[in-house]
Amino acid sequence: MPQVFEFKLPDLGEGLTEAEIVRWLVEVGDVVAVDQPVVEVETAKAMVDIPCPYAGVVTARFGEEGTELPVGAPLITVAVGAPASGGPAEAPGGSSDEGSGNVLVGYGTAAPPERRRRVRPAAPTTSTGRPSAGTANGTAAREAAPTAASAGTATPEPAGTGVARPVGTGAAAGHGPVGHGRDTAPAEDETRSEGPVPVISPLVRRLAREHGLDLRELHGSGPDGLILRADVEYALRAAEARGRTTQPSAEPHPRVTPTTPAPSAPVPPAQTPVRSSAPLGGIRTPLKGIRGAVADKLSRSRREIPDATCWVDADATELMRARTAMNAAGGPKISLLALLARICTAALARFPELNSTVDMEAREVVQLDHVHLGFAAQTERGLVVPVVRDAHARDAESLTAEFARLTEAARTGTLTPAELTGGTFTLNNYGVFGVDGSTPIINHPEAAMLGVGRIIPKPWVHEGELAVRQVVELSLTFDHRVCDGGTAGGFLRYVADCVEQPAVLLRTL
Repeated sequence: MPQVFEFKLPDLGEGLTEAEIVRWLVEVGDVVAVDQPVVEVETAKAMVDIPCPYAGVVTARFGEEGTELPVGAPLITVAVGAPASGGPAEAPGGSSDEGSGNVLVGYGTAAPPERRRRVRPAAPTTSTGRPSAGTANGTAAREAAPTAASAGTATPEPAGTGVARPVGTGAAAGHGPVGHGRDTAPAEDETRSEGPVPVISPLVRRLAREHGLDLRELHGSGPDGLILRADVEYALRAAEARGRTTQPSAEPHPRVTPTTPAPSAPVPPAQTPVRSSAPLGGIRTPLKGIRGAVADKLSRSRREIPDATCWVDADATELMRARTAMNAAGGPKISLLALLARICTAALARFPELNSTVDMEAREVVQLDHVHLGFAAQTERGLVVPVVRDAHARDAESLTAEFARLTEAARTGTLTPAELTGGTFTLNNYGVFGVDGSTPIINHPEAAMLGVGRIIPKPWVHEGELAVRQVVELSLTFDHRVCDGGTAGGFLRYVADCVEQPAVLLRTL
């Protein structure tokens, strides 16, 4: 008899907790091989093909195209050992010794190790036989994702781990794809025996905990009552509309339901917000995918970073002439963005305070020794910030090529999460939109961003006489925790000097 394995949406790394199904690559009944892509999903950072770590026949798919799934939700089930094309399907991980490829976070390339047993203490169960919220490491919540398989269906680790575990046995798993950037440590209130709470995302638990919501009082809108982030946010909005917003107390883990005001901060009736019960008109656009991620990041930047902006006009005539001369000399064309990036890296070498980040837990400013330069790129899917690694070690030609490659990948939606993270400083050329100036929001957790407006002919005093020159407005938004205005002003003035007299760069080369 074939054995059915369930493949769940794996942890895609970089703290991503959900993904939207864009296109199914297999149908029910198709035969799949190990590491064959089965679905294309869109995360908050990029489009990703998800490969299946099992070989066999697809028996079920979960979710229509356009559906958003949390990490850990089932994607497909695969019957392993079922006859296909006159012969049996491969076992999980394939019949070769190579095992599954290193295709996603938590999936190795080595052959599966020898199968081993794990002995765990008996976990407390509810009357339904499911483990309670008090199972080890809070994994009962993670195992609460719906499954279409029968009670005998096994859900093993992906190929390369060699560990399988049955569904419905009441044993806590605590073993799965490696999480990156997510707080998966159990909170005190998650380790008490409270009955099963169908919450799969640690982000949802943390959001509820920070606002004093008892998850047992919520009804999830996900499959099988799964509590989603939207459910928690809706409960918070509903409580606020009733004038009873919850307040985090000084207790380690407050327990305030959405319908009960925090006893220490009652809201007087006169301050209760008055809202119309009639539905609002207009077009509603969900904040999800890239747009949702951008909204969250910009909001966090405004909350956490005490930013300030300084700006200066500069005569870019000589810079434009230098670029024309470089391109006339033959060889690959040099972009204006590459020259501005070269100026940025030279300025950061002189003012390294702006190539840093703030660690508030340690109360330290961390000055970074590499410049990974992000640049803002507007695409049909929204604003993204690809990152040029080790920009300080690249010349203008190399920077031009890398900017072109990353821009094309941004337009086609093929940027990887690694290409969208890890920046230490951002260059924002908003002049392409035909505007002169801006006060950009810092790309958290960076400490500064240089903005460049359009370069246009303007009256300018040059060598004591009025002339028409190519003028650009430069702005620097910086985190005031990492430096004072003198440092920021010095950085911006150096950038302006290089724009006005490109030969100034020769001093630092």
